[in-house]
Amino acid sequence: MLFQDASGPKTESSHKGKHASSTQNRRMVWENIIWPLILDVNRSYFTLKEYHSKRDKFCKYRKIQSSKVAGGFVSLLVKGILTRQKSIYSIHYRLIPYMRKKASLEYGQAIREVSTKR
Repeated sequence: MLFQDASGPKTESSHKGKHASSTQNRRMVWENIIWPLILDVNRSYFTLKEYHSKRDKFCKYRKIQSSKVAGGFVSLLVKGILTRQKSIYSIHYRLIPYMRKKASLEYGQAIREVSTKR
């Protein structure tokens, strides 16, 4: 399993402001956990159990605590990229075409798709 290094060197993150740090956490969670999970399950939603499994593998591989990932996950919910209905989490409907094409979808493109008015 290959994970991108979205966090960069540890010394760099201590100099970032609160906003940059939050964006970095959202990007890390989206590009390394959520989007690969969506492509793996091949549907626009996932269960909390599926998320925990993917998250745990990522945290073990990168040797980081799951609490660091939790903030990024919640932040994706607040931004509207993810929505929650009981125990099911879904991606925004504008991201579904990317899922169907099995396209690589970076966080920046996802946030633009979700926040663009049409």
